[in-house]
Amino acid sequence: MPEWTSAVGAPQLVRLLGSQRAADRTGRGGPPAYRALADGVRLLVLEGRVPVGARLPAERELASALGVSRTTVAAAFEALRVDGFLASRRGAGSWTAVPAGDPLPTRSLDPLPPEAAGGVIDLACAALPAPEPHLSQALRTALEDLPPYARTHGDYPAGLPALRQAIADRCTARGLPTMPEQIMVTTGAMGAVAAICKLLVPRGERVAVEHPSYANVLQLMRDAGARLVPVAMADRLAGWELPAWRQTLRAAAPRLAYVVADFHNPTGALADEGRRRDLVSAARTAGTTLVVDETMADLALDEATAADQPRPVAAFDPGGATVITVGSASKAVWAGLRIGWVRAAPEVVRSLVSARAWADLGSPVLEQLAVARLLADGGWDRAVAVRRAQARVNRDALVSALADHLPEWEFTVPRGGLTLWVRTGGLSGSRIAEAGERLGVRVPSGPRFGVDGAFEGYVRLPFTVSGALAGEAAQRLAAATRLVAGLPHTAPEIPRSFVA
Repeated sequence: MPEWTSAVGAPQLVRLLGSQRAADRTGRGGPPAYRALADGVRLLVLEGRVPVGARLPAERELASALGVSRTTVAAAFEALRVDGFLASRRGAGSWTAVPAGDPLPTRSLDPLPPEAAGGVIDLACAALPAPEPHLSQALRTALEDLPPYARTHGDYPAGLPALRQAIADRCTARGLPTMPEQIMVTTGAMGAVAAICKLLVPRGERVAVEHPSYANVLQLMRDAGARLVPVAMADRLAGWELPAWRQTLRAAAPRLAYVVADFHNPTGALADEGRRRDLVSAARTAGTTLVVDETMADLALDEATAADQPRPVAAFDPGGATVITVGSASKAVWAGLRIGWVRAAPEVVRSLVSARAWADLGSPVLEQLAVARLLADGGWDRAVAVRRAQARVNRDALVSALADHLPEWEFTVPRGGLTLWVRTGGLSGSRIAEAGERLGVRVPSGPRFGVDGAFEGYVRLPFTVSGALAGEAAQRLAAATRLVAGLPHTAPEIPRSFVA
């Protein structure tokens, strides 16, 4: 039995390693070629971009693809074996591993458990604490509403009728007339996207995605067997490049396209009404179903943007056959609620509900009642106001801290959302992320948000810290940057007051 469970071809490995080299402009005096190759493979394993247990190409094949000597590859493989990142057996080849006792890397953006965070500043996850007291009030009221539901079996595959009505009413108030029959409640937005992919995307089918896009959805689609077709985003928050989208939809004819129109994750871009109308028209012509993630839609961070926010993308699809909308309480209220929803044509919702029996049967009743109460009595808007104020303060503190400690980093400040997409001054974002974790700050590197190693020169920073902690995070990232660049650095200590 081989010890490896998957394989990485030489062309794919060369692309991934090449993206690191293109972004890592640290000048002369770097490590020997074999060490640089070993470090590159190790970094790919640590980030989960090459899975643990993946068979690597043979030494001769990889040397030819890289244009280096076989001796260089053999020395790199030996260094990886010594470090515990490679295992080999005669006749079976070599496959990736992690040193004994090390945790397996993850390809998602999992936050550290609160009890394990310790002295680490965790910027991996774009999520904020609950906007109190509004969440607790909603949960207390939900307990009062619970008894009639507690007398049933508790499984509501389409969602509680009261919540479906409340979500439909909110859609209607935003300029998108909606019936409860068009809503299915899910376990978070990820549950919604997973259900849509399972229903509409057979293995091997093409799915068009913004490039960059939300890392966890990209990984979900990869794991589902989709063939991702990236469509580049415009620079400086300009949003979708419509000519590129039209060309991709015509040439690739993807079954599905996944987009974030409102405060895009990770860039923060906001699509205007013209782009929304044109993309729906192009998708309809191509026969592509457009999945629009509205998770960030409530998070306009200034009054002018909130007052003049474009209508939902589905408002430009009056027939209802082209656009499926995904929403969630995770960003607007609290990720711990794990309540999301799908808004689609009634026949699509019926198909999704029917297929749900093979997944999770339904979302938690108490949390649904809490969200229904928030939506019905104005608690949602009050909670969102707290969330916006908190995110605005955090955004401004982070921007100021980066200007002080990392003036060479480039970004455009978004008008909403929870994330800053940052170009790291020509250095590898993956290496900065690795060095940062050693120095006590955790950030996701750009390639997690791309396809085939793109965006190596970026990191994503969420608006989850403020004040002195934002300054400390920037200071630690600056130290990580100096470490990657081979410059002198000192690793600052996190004061005890920063530790939760």
